[in-house]
Amino acid sequence: MKKVVLAYSGGLDTSICISILKERYDFGEVIAVIVDVGQPKDDIKMARERAEMLADGSYVIDAREEFVEEYVFPLVKANGCYEGYVLGTAIARPLIAKKIVEIAEKEKAQALAHGCTGKGNDQLRFDFIFSLSGLDIIAPIRELNLTRAWEMEYAKEKGIEIEVTKEKPWSIDENLWSRSIEGGKLEDPWFVPPEDVYEWTKDPKDAPDSPEIIEISFEKGVPLGLNGEELAGLYMIEKLNRIGGEHGIGRTDLIEDRILGLKARENYEHPAATILLSAHKALEQLVLTREELSFKRMVEERWSDLAYKGLMYDPLFGDLNAFIDKTQERVYGEIKVKIFKGNLQIVGRRSPYSLYFEDIVSFDKKLHKEDFSKYHGYQTKLFNEMMGGKKI
Repeated sequence: MKKVVLAYSGGLDTSICISILKERYDFGEVIAVIVDVGQPKDDIKMARERAEMLADGSYVIDAREEFVEEYVFPLVKANGCYEGYVLGTAIARPLIAKKIVEIAEKEKAQALAHGCTGKGNDQLRFDFIFSLSGLDIIAPIRELNLTRAWEMEYAKEKGIEIEVTKEKPWSIDENLWSRSIEGGKLEDPWFVPPEDVYEWTKDPKDAPDSPEIIEISFEKGVPLGLNGEELAGLYMIEKLNRIGGEHGIGRTDLIEDRILGLKARENYEHPAATILLSAHKALEQLVLTREELSFKRMVEERWSDLAYKGLMYDPLFGDLNAFIDKTQERVYGEIKVKIFKGNLQIVGRRSPYSLYFEDIVSFDKKLHKEDFSKYHGYQTKLFNEMMGGKKI
């Protein structure tokens, strides 16, 4: 009996895939795997119940801590961002795919399957990781070129209850780092998104009338504390999503260049990501030299491009991380962030590795003409003194 392991979300695409894999591809056994990277608890519960009803076997894997420690925090250190997108879905797909492969190996399956279409990015992210396993890859939605309308009718015929309608056909993908909303009327770049597409963030006009200042501490580029309290990464991100969302922080509406070259209209919510990335960049500005910052921006762009494409096992990705980790050795300190009605402002920063010296930069200090040469490469000199008087 042929067995296939399906990356399962509980949504329309992956739910109809279970029946299609049996009817059209002659698989005798379909194993549905749900990987929890921070989806709503109700969604995980619904997906588990639906998988138990539709599939021949199912797994629910809690990968939230691994997602934060091994994927999100490296993204923060890299200031990961692709064309204004904080890479929430992109950074999660390789981890989800890896977990699917692990179950396939455990189950001794002959194939791996996903419910991606032929126009999006996720097909490539899943296919790349799946291909490393050597198993067959099945993508029914893509291979059969199915439309959303056909899928809804098919689900109805099979008695699969899915909360999608033609009037409100949003496609939602959510994890700890971001929530993406696409599809339906949102595909028209002139269409103004209705307020009900947002769940994490308040409309800024309805946000509190008083600003809030939060303090984030970093060690080696990794956020470790919030308002003086040390927090595990998972809980810090959850808390910042709540705080930032209450103030309307972290909405993005953009035209994104997909891997295949198609442009797509994407809407995202990412309060914690917006706060942490802004704070991290501000701290780097305080402790890294101008030359380091300049070169790191080029590295960040390349890193983000590879992460967007799901190529996290490319050797270059490891090389870039090695450089980034080296720069983060001095990214210690605290940042104060003020949030107010959808706006974010850095209002304070401090670090034991700060390259800012008030007595030198003060407007009250006169600069004599013989000082110009003295200040050429001055940040490098300050760095060398700070690190113990490094000499040639």
